[in-house]
Amino acid sequence: MVAGSNWFLGFAHQTHSKGEWIKGYQTRKNIADVVRERVMAGLFGASMAYDAFLLGFRIPNLTRDLFAEGALASAFVPTFTELLATKGKKEAQELANLVATAVLIVVGGFCVVGILLSPWIVRVLAPGFLDVPGKFDLAVTMTRCMFPFLLLVALAAQANGILNACHSFFIPALASMFFNVVSVVTGLMLGLWLGPYLGLSVLEGMAWGVLLGGLAQWLGQAPLLRKHGFTYRLRVNWSHPGLRRILKLMGPAILGNAAVQVNVMVNTYFASLISDPVRGLDGPVSWLSYAFRFMQLPLGLFGQAIGSATLPSITRSAVAGEMDEFRRTLSHSLGLVFLLTVPSSVGLIVLGQPMIGAIYQTGRFDLYDTQRTAAALACYAIGLAGYSALKVIVPAFYTLQDSRTPMLVSLWSIAVNFFVSWYVTRHTSIGHPGLALSTSVVALFNFLVLFVILRNRIGGVYGRSLLATFTKVCAAASVMGACVWLSSRMIQASLGTHLAARLVDLTVSIGLGLAVFYCLCRLLHVEELALAVRSITRKKC
Repeated sequence: MVAGSNWFLGFAHQTHSKGEWIKGYQTRKNIADVVRERVMAGLFGASMAYDAFLLGFRIPNLTRDLFAEGALASAFVPTFTELLATKGKKEAQELANLVATAVLIVVGGFCVVGILLSPWIVRVLAPGFLDVPGKFDLAVTMTRCMFPFLLLVALAAQANGILNACHSFFIPALASMFFNVVSVVTGLMLGLWLGPYLGLSVLEGMAWGVLLGGLAQWLGQAPLLRKHGFTYRLRVNWSHPGLRRILKLMGPAILGNAAVQVNVMVNTYFASLISDPVRGLDGPVSWLSYAFRFMQLPLGLFGQAIGSATLPSITRSAVAGEMDEFRRTLSHSLGLVFLLTVPSSVGLIVLGQPMIGAIYQTGRFDLYDTQRTAAALACYAIGLAGYSALKVIVPAFYTLQDSRTPMLVSLWSIAVNFFVSWYVTRHTSIGHPGLALSTSVVALFNFLVLFVILRNRIGGVYGRSLLATFTKVCAAASVMGACVWLSSRMIQASLGTHLAARLVDLTVSIGLGLAVFYCLCRLLHVEELALAVRSITRKKC
């Protein structure tokens, strides 16, 4: 216990500023995403138009998550940082220009091909759209309009990496805020106010807003780049060792991080084939998207933040050969993930409907949309601990110079999810919640497979202590869930389900849930909770 306490306190002190910045960044980013989704919900609800918009946005957005903000960032940042530290700004500037030029050529070419092949892409990814008159053509139009977003966000990701290497975090952290604000404001301006004069529909205006938002996300960082002495110049040298190293690292990183995003795209494919009893073929794609976006709030706040704060510590331990410290750090990080995500999952399952209703139910998003989105959210929430734990355990493999294992497990999980999704849509009547459940189960199993492999490779991960934490947290979360369910039902019976009643429900029930969970964890002596409280107390003192 003493060793664990010393580790956690040191870890908290060492990563406090970075961890708090990451958590704040993730919180602002995900809240801004939800605000943008709320605007879209009010304008379009769960309709043919929004289904088409989602597909058009999701194709470049999927590639962005895998390539621009995933593999490119993972490969570019350490290479650029090392070059800047060892060979100076001039060599780093050369690498930055080479990468930017390569992005323009490769990603720009990919965007051109994507625009030309949009009908084929939509046909492959959402075959069910062909069965609704006008839906396929609308999706093709949206895809063509928003495909260049990928190029803009790839350049923004590179600029973000350069600034982070120069120890500038504030403006890069706001870059995604630039996208959300500009995309919504300009989209509404083009669609609602200028649309009649420009011949644009509201949907087309929002699509153009996405492009302008991507441009703002990139150019919003340009002044600070110039301040640090970095300007764009076209440079081509495919044999440059830094560029070749980045390209070599990107391949496994793309495949290793592909599971969640590709599985979401698989859900879109099968959801386009589901016919809802009330809405027909319009609705399932939108409901899944609204639910997954909502679930990304705790995923980004907990999983991404803990994973990012853990990585430097386990990297130093691995480099120094201190494997016992590596195991201890990893175990406590996973314990913290379980402490935060298990009750979050229970909360999303129990309070999903009032949460969705309070945020999304407005305009064209009605009560039925709230109910169907909440059903999907409950199934996605089951996998929250698995999604978040992957943010910790996958980088641990990279720290050990093993990118092959996460890549193979990721590919395997995609195949399994595809098969299960096919079975759910073809041989059951579960509907779109079954697709969300399939993704969650695969995420949990993906984590368990990687956990067992890593445990065997490094000789254990303090598994008994971790299992004890997980068991206690699950017990506390179960009691919390029962209390919250009872509280929510009593408030709904007394006040109804209008917006004010839902806000009262959420305020009271969430507060009650937090109090119950905290007290039970104290009674059960959950180590991570006690250590977290002690670290906060020590920092305040």
